[in-house]
Amino acid sequence: MASDHRAQVEELLADYRRSRDQLVSMQQSLAAINESVTSPDGTVVATVSGRGTLADLTLSDDAYLRHRPSDLAKLVLRTVTAAVAKASETANRTVSPLLPVQTDPGALLAGEADLTPAELAPAPSRPKHAADDDSYEEVSWLDNPRGRA
Repeated sequence: MASDHRAQVEELLADYRRSRDQLVSMQQSLAAINESVTSPDGTVVATVSGRGTLADLTLSDDAYLRHRPSDLAKLVLRTVTAAVAKASETANRTVSPLLPVQTDPGALLAGEADLTPAELAPAPSRPKHAADDDSYEEVSWLDNPRGRA
């Protein structure tokens, strides 16, 4: 009987080690993701990591000459957004094979896989209590200067 338990424990430990090795491999693969997108006119190149972090942004030497500042800013945002989407898709493809069929890899990577829509909604701001406000509207400093009667 004791050997049966020992065999079960050994099997569970082996499963744990395999799962952990897969997780380490997946984390290394995610860390290696870098996706770049070039703007249609070639003046902006954005590189984003697998975690959605901007890793590099390159503007061509003539980007400032070819675009007005506000247009260049919009072009940078569009290019970075496209790079984020591309890196996200690559990360989703990296994670998908290790997940159960019904699991959304994008939600998992965003930390939202097991949350309900109500839990994802922003928390309502708390109203400020009247006691927190120091109002001196009804006080006249001229009636009783320096606390003298």
